[in-house]
Amino acid sequence: MTHVYASSIISASVDQVWKVVRDFNALPAWHPSIAESRIEEGRPADQVGCVRAFRLKDGGFIREQLLALSDYDFSCSYAILESPMGVENYVAVMKLSPVTDGNRCFAEWYADFDCAPDREAELTASIGGGVFQGGFDALKSRFGG
Repeated sequence: MTHVYASSIISASVDQVWKVVRDFNALPAWHPSIAESRIEEGRPADQVGCVRAFRLKDGGFIREQLLALSDYDFSCSYAILESPMGVENYVAVMKLSPVTDGNRCFAEWYADFDCAPDREAELTASIGGGVFQGGFDALKSRFGG
């Protein structure tokens, strides 16, 4: 199993950042790689079990299912159901924690998945750098950091 991890400090309170990322259907509003997203079957975007179907700006199509959402822990987890990336058993977690030194928050995003051994390095770089760090960089820009 492959593990990918990224973390960052965002110059905003954990509450401010959580308001942006907790909506499971809001990726196009804050992540630069996402063109459009919808929640299937008209379910609420914060209902555990809902499925988001979204299109990447490069044309790729992905479906993910919300596995857990905690306003107490400022965290969510999801699984990829369908993707062109060539990953299986993909489960990811995004978690925010307050930084007590200033009005900032510590953000973590990580995933575990199976893939072909010859694609592990490529997928680790793409997911960790492009997806996770790309999202963090966009959040940092949004909040002026």
